[in-house]
Amino acid sequence: MKLSINEYIFSAKEKMNVSFAFVSDLHNYPNGPILDAISSMDVDAILLGGDFIHNNFICERGFEFLSSASKMLPTFCSLGNHEIGYLGDLRKRISKTGTILLDNDFVSFKGISIGGLTSGRFYPENQNQPNVDFLTEFSQLKGFKLLLCHHPEYYPKYIKDLPIDLIFSGHAHGGQWRFFGMGIYAPGQGIFPKYTSGVYEKRLVVSRGLGNLYLVPKINNPPEILKIKISNSY
Repeated sequence: MKLSINEYIFSAKEKMNVSFAFVSDLHNYPNGPILDAISSMDVDAILLGGDFIHNNFICERGFEFLSSASKMLPTFCSLGNHEIGYLGDLRKRISKTGTILLDNDFVSFKGISIGGLTSGRFYPENQNQPNVDFLTEFSQLKGFKLLLCHHPEYYPKYIKDLPIDLIFSGHAHGGQWRFFGMGIYAPGQGIFPKYTSGVYEKRLVVSRGLGNLYLVPKINNPPEILKIKISNSY
């Protein structure tokens, strides 16, 4: 299916005019079309919402994407469940690409605090709970706050009541099969998931993602990149 570019515009109380390309769930999707799409956008930075690799054996294309992206624009990434399962020195490999890793951490960019909430999926001792201490710290920052959070299912339990302006997620793969604007299944949400694609409550942005290496094909669910504009005036 043809790669889609979908755009969303959000207003800010603070004086700013910033645009991002948001990419999630690469899962070995070819880099060329993604990079071509981003180069056609007028954006200030690239944000990656996790799962830029698939596993320990299908990962090189993901690291190559980070290298190419960071040569184009400032690039920031958070960690999804597939990165958490990587057995190599993930921090070192990401650092070599020039990409800024946000592992339960945040940076300031053009007046926006950009945070990255790392997946808690492979930590059964805390029942898949993300780092709530980081969330609390991040939410108390002044000014506009943008959070990269791979798992949209974290939103109602951990993020909804916090003063965070925008949350960017993936992981749901658009619900895999989409009918009448709804997904059928998403990991972490189950059958007929609530958060699969688009904007929810005017601040949770969920990407359908790009790659699909599973036996079940995607139906009515083209891969996508998001262009996000944040401004205090349209």
